[in-house]
Amino acid sequence: MSFAQRTHGCGEPRASHAGEQVILNGWAHRVRDLGGVCFVDLRDRSGIVQLVFDPSRFQNLAEIRSESCLSVTGTVRLRDPDTKNPAMPTGEVEIVVTGYNVLGPAKTLPFPVSDEEQMTSVNEELRIKYRYLDLRRPAMYRKFAIRAAAIRRIRAYLDQREFLEIETPIFTKSTPEGARDYLVPYRLEPGLFYALPQSPQQYKQLLMVAGVERYYQIAKCFRDEAQRADRQPEFTQLDLEMSFVTQEDVLRLIEGLTVEVVNGLIEEFDLPKDRVEGFARLTYDESMHLYGCDKPDLRFGLQLFDISSVVKDCGFGVFKSCIDGGGFVRGIRYPGGASLSRKEIGILEEFCKEFGAKGMASFGLAQDPADAGEGAVVLADGRAVKGSIAKFFKPEELVQILETAKAEPGDLLCFIADAYSAGNNVLFRLRNEIGERCGLRDQRKVAFCFVLDFPLVEWNPESSRWDATHHPFTAPKAEDLIYIDTDPGRIRADCYDVVCNGTEWASGSIRIHRPDIQERCFKLLGLDEETIRARFGHMIEAFEYGAPPHGGIAPGIDRLIMFLTDDENIREVIAFPKIGQGMDPMMGAPSTIDPQQWAELGLRLGE
Repeated sequence: MSFAQRTHGCGEPRASHAGEQVILNGWAHRVRDLGGVCFVDLRDRSGIVQLVFDPSRFQNLAEIRSESCLSVTGTVRLRDPDTKNPAMPTGEVEIVVTGYNVLGPAKTLPFPVSDEEQMTSVNEELRIKYRYLDLRRPAMYRKFAIRAAAIRRIRAYLDQREFLEIETPIFTKSTPEGARDYLVPYRLEPGLFYALPQSPQQYKQLLMVAGVERYYQIAKCFRDEAQRADRQPEFTQLDLEMSFVTQEDVLRLIEGLTVEVVNGLIEEFDLPKDRVEGFARLTYDESMHLYGCDKPDLRFGLQLFDISSVVKDCGFGVFKSCIDGGGFVRGIRYPGGASLSRKEIGILEEFCKEFGAKGMASFGLAQDPADAGEGAVVLADGRAVKGSIAKFFKPEELVQILETAKAEPGDLLCFIADAYSAGNNVLFRLRNEIGERCGLRDQRKVAFCFVLDFPLVEWNPESSRWDATHHPFTAPKAEDLIYIDTDPGRIRADCYDVVCNGTEWASGSIRIHRPDIQERCFKLLGLDEETIRARFGHMIEAFEYGAPPHGGIAPGIDRLIMFLTDDENIREVIAFPKIGQGMDPMMGAPSTIDPQQWAELGLRLGE
């Protein structure tokens, strides 16, 4: 079917165009046949405009079905005052159709593209199976317009600062975390495999050895791991590396880039977000102490508190025995939680047990001491503490607990008594749950922070060895290198994460550039000389040819768009995502291969 070249986008006609003849191309968003007149909302990527068809002029309007692709000729006219639609940019006008062609007829849709409310109840697997239809929705188009604009802004920022955009290979060598690699058989020699990159880490370091000095790319990365709301088997990240830099240089660059890109997008797309200012900075130890995790959500306060020193000799046996055993008693304030019923507090206790807590103790500071109820402990200043465990504490201990927790009338104080790491595992989740219940996680905010000074390694009790906290190319802080043979757990890494709204957005580090230090770190991770040479001989050798000090970072593009569009699932901001166990219901991937391909690749299915 032939079509005329359009003169305007569907979202462009305004009152100033009244009387003009236009040619529009697009899809029938909604069709409303009222008998004496037929209305069709025509949509393209620029917006939606109302078309008016006279049934006496067109005999076959039934062929125009929802999502049919049309080419339309017509005249712009002003709508009657009582039919104007202020919710639409084109709401003052309509197009009186003088001719049309159905370029692509549409059969019955598997879900209603034009109804955003109904789409919330559509099965996600069905949406992704028909992703090309799902992407027609204006809400989805807007997300990908934001994504494209973000990448343009990132490129512009780095180009202005003399970075080179360089592509690195997709077929590479398996990494130390080989169990998570996607492997590609090497046809010419059965038994050999390429791996798809989990990141361009080694290549970007080699580019620094090559003298590029400032590199970046919008990199596709692959990681074979369990699916989560913020992870996909293939994802996109901004990858960058710089020579002759310190940690502070990298932090300043990524903070400046983030502020410029995010604020520009907020303004360009009129996003309901507060502008981003400077980043907060926390050491790893501070983050764990204050928030229970290394990915704190700073959209709200509610820092954890530690009352171990206050209750070490108290009359509450649970607390005392925990501290005597080397544990800690720490807690979180629940604003207004003193009004919760016993049943509601029980639900909170069960929530904590789901994440390994033995239990959750609590007491409340009454909003009105007169209503504290029987059994409440009334303090000298008139405040009343209510809860079954309050009677086990001396008044002066209760006062110290309230002061440490910064409790206010009406608050509930929730306590976890356990080892430090086990307590953190519960408390950071409890903090987020309370923040959600109290409406403290302000969706307008995009709260970034740096988390610095991670441990270089962590002990893996299952394999009885040290594992790299980030990756094996991360440089130890120079002043801590003395502990590498005697107390590796004390070594801090010269690395940094960027966290946004409780999710890791970027991770980076200053890299090891000296071959002797790199070999010592490999050996700390349990690699012998033969393994080091087989896996990383090219890196060690490269460092022997005058490698510069260098460092970098890799922010996630997909997650950035999630933060800006308030999506809780990364699949909403990737054009063609995977579901479940890495399945693609639209393409039917992964799929079987022909017997001839098995033979050519020298493969056979295991028994």
